[in-house]
Amino acid sequence: MQGARQDEVACNEHSIKEEVSLHRLEEEWNHLENSVKLLNANLEEQNERKVKVLNEMQELQDRISEEGANTGMQRLLSLLKSLKAQERQESDIKACHEEKRSQLKAEIVDLEEKVARGNGGGDITNGFDKSLHNSLEELNTAKKRELTGRLRAILLLKRQLDDVPAQTELIQYERRFSELYVHIQEKLRRTRKLYGTYNALVEIKELMLKETSLLNSINSQFQDAITSTAGRLKLIDSMKGIIKGAQQKLEKVQLGLQAEQKVCDALKERHAAAIAEQRHCYSLLKAFQEECTKNERLRRQTSM
Repeated sequence: MQGARQDEVACNEHSIKEEVSLHRLEEEWNHLENSVKLLNANLEEQNERKVKVLNEMQELQDRISEEGANTGMQRLLSLLKSLKAQERQESDIKACHEEKRSQLKAEIVDLEEKVARGNGGGDITNGFDKSLHNSLEELNTAKKRELTGRLRAILLLKRQLDDVPAQTELIQYERRFSELYVHIQEKLRRTRKLYGTYNALVEIKELMLKETSLLNSINSQFQDAITSTAGRLKLIDSMKGIIKGAQQKLEKVQLGLQAEQKVCDALKERHAAAIAEQRHCYSLLKAFQEECTKNERLRRQTSM
């Protein structure tokens, strides 16, 4: 009787150990399920962040394409390529996790079958603890590696996005370029004016030199030409040629003066039109400000 009781107690202890082992297996299985769910939640959160970043990048790309920033477009295209690479990496990590999960499921099913057969409960528990510990270490290492890679990629994307100029910076650049363009145009206008003055002075100098040379020639040849009839005729012909050349030069100068006068008249008309447009804009702005004041006053009255 006493031996039977001892066998019964041993069987009860063995069954209790098996139940405890099964309970621990169920707890570990639940823990693994929670870990997998947590990983899936993290992956979904990362996917949402990725979609958000993609939308923001698309908005930046549209805005920069409207403003004509080719360099920003190239940077955004490189960012899109890196995001595609991150997507491939994410799919690879997810496949690896799925493979690990299926492997752990197979090991748990194998262990449950061994426990159900009752072969070596203590060895099975120790082996399960060891394999579970190794699996948890591998899982934590994979999670740390994944999070480190994602953090590095996010920091890289943030750094590259910071390099893309914002709208305020683009407006400031546009303002500076406008000021530089106005300065260059003013410098060009002054340079053209100086070149025109220089060319006019050179032309006046040439005319004065020709006039001096003509007067010297007439002075040197006048006494000889006045004494004979042929000399007088030659002098008259020479004077006619000089008068004709001076008239042609005068006509050329008058044509240039008329062209400059036309340009001046056109500029005056444009200036008058610009002044009229400015006055119209001022009147519209004043009317708009008055309407805004009336609207604000009416809003205050209705709110009271």
